[in-house]
Amino acid sequence: MFEPKPDALLPQLGKPPTETLSTELCIVGGGMAGVCAAIAAAREGAKVILIQDRPVLGGNASSEVRMWICGALGRFYKESGILEEIQLLNHYRNPGLKYTIWDTVVYEKIVAEKNITLLLNCAVCEVHTEAKRIQSVKAWHLTRQCWITVSATQFMDCSGDSVLRFSGAQHRWGREDKTAFGEAQGQHVADRKTMGNSLLLQLREIDPADHQPFIPPAFAHKFDDSHHRADAMQPLGHNFWWIEIGGEDDTLSDADKIRDHLYAIAYGVWDFIKNHPDGRGRRWELEWIGALPGKRENVRYVGGYTLKQQDIESQGKFEDLIAYGGWTMDDHPPAAFNHRGKDTTHHAAPSPYGIPYGVLYSANIENLLFAGRNLSATHMAISSTRVMGTCAMLGQAAGTAAAMALQKCIAPVAIAQHMTELQNRLMDSDQWLPSRTRALPAATQTAKLFGKQIHGDLEVLRNGLERRLPDGDNWVQVADGGYLELTWNQPVEIERLRLVMQSDLHDTKRLPCNYPKKSDRAGMPKEMPKTLFIEIRQGGAWREYQRLENNHRRLVIHPIRECADGLRLTFEQSWGGERSSIFAMEVGAPDYQTPPRQIAWPEPHWTGERRLGA
Repeated sequence: MFEPKPDALLPQLGKPPTETLSTELCIVGGGMAGVCAAIAAAREGAKVILIQDRPVLGGNASSEVRMWICGALGRFYKESGILEEIQLLNHYRNPGLKYTIWDTVVYEKIVAEKNITLLLNCAVCEVHTEAKRIQSVKAWHLTRQCWITVSATQFMDCSGDSVLRFSGAQHRWGREDKTAFGEAQGQHVADRKTMGNSLLLQLREIDPADHQPFIPPAFAHKFDDSHHRADAMQPLGHNFWWIEIGGEDDTLSDADKIRDHLYAIAYGVWDFIKNHPDGRGRRWELEWIGALPGKRENVRYVGGYTLKQQDIESQGKFEDLIAYGGWTMDDHPPAAFNHRGKDTTHHAAPSPYGIPYGVLYSANIENLLFAGRNLSATHMAISSTRVMGTCAMLGQAAGTAAAMALQKCIAPVAIAQHMTELQNRLMDSDQWLPSRTRALPAATQTAKLFGKQIHGDLEVLRNGLERRLPDGDNWVQVADGGYLELTWNQPVEIERLRLVMQSDLHDTKRLPCNYPKKSDRAGMPKEMPKTLFIEIRQGGAWREYQRLENNHRRLVIHPIRECADGLRLTFEQSWGGERSSIFAMEVGAPDYQTPPRQIAWPEPHWTGERRLGA
């Protein structure tokens, strides 16, 4: 039964109620960069409020937009870390690869973290700044119809559209000329043009006998075979990313106009395909059309460093390496759908190339970090770094750095003086840094290694290379029922067990762009261990410690907190392979202070239409 609120709790006439919250780190934007940033910071102990202006998380990867998560190209260079953890959970929880279930998988990862407070349907409208520091943001909660003010020690902008620029943070928009940063592919004259927005379609395969002509809405454009894109208007082989406009407009202030135009184009394209007399659309029907365009580019912040074309081409061998890219410099023409040339130019880029910490913090706002497509980069550089796999890694790096800065009571810029710790923490959480291997705990270095029913050199378990690379697999394979064992002459403090396992990083784990009749269901990587059995030895006697069931993680960090002279890990069952494959097995407290060992950069996988400068 409804009970009216006391008068003291009712909003004043004409004024919505206001709620005030306080936290250590406020992250604005819940796309893949913001999600990974929030999880990384929370796991490092920071109290986080994550503000997202949509009802779901994931941004361009969500069910509202349905763009693939792309990243570094090449069989060996897919992103690991928190992104891989989320994608593996999706394969475990959502084998049908449904986008609506994917939304809840991402949501599940956020709400599982006790240090994160999530605010959905909440749009930041005001930013309060004093003395070069953001003090608070004010957001309108769409479903609760109230104002929420969030104050924090640090702020992070993962919104893509850089809403925290209203703090006075330096930022840029558009394409630089060649002289600004010495970029060969810069413009002759700088402009405010950008890459555009796309509205995606998804199709479902049907029996041709069930074909029904499509009746387009009155606002749909009409296309015929004389249109310059007529040959490209086919039902298969893509996710319709080329239904793109807006680069010659302002993708913020002209957002509604751009969306309406995209609707008209998208329905017109489908009308052309479905009703074409050559029958190209008879086996397909329209399953879904987006209502929210996916954005590629608008506002970019100015940071401590600006990433540019030459950095990418030279493989970005930075000392303050915190992430990597590997997509081509994929530069879409601003005219997009109306452009009569190529849909995009894939300027060549090596995979992987390094990205430095300096691109993640503001040049003039002391407590502002950012991650995603709004990082400090030129237009040419952002044409590569903007893809979501790379953005997720940048988010994990920014979230880890923010938590460190809070622990040390310093500004984000000062984390540059603690790069050893930041890099070690990132690698400990399975973020691969090309050309670096982290220091191993003393207990792991001094242990004797033994295995039963194994294949491979046991020493690779502590070589610090935790993935397959072109020059080696870096794994040990264990048959079901086999085991790996660490022993010591004297008892040691084990503290934790850290495992890194095979998760088929050559598989990008994309969600589908269409729905054929016979579609593959997602499965867990066959060589990933499913059931593991942990034993410890104390005083020469082995005893059962714990069993891990239905493992669906590549990285497992399991607390032990025992003094023992041996630890044995039995691989009872894989997810269907003949063997389980494992890259690392270590015990002991992590060493964040020993500088990472520098090794040779991996041989790059070059992609793109031409190798610039070659």
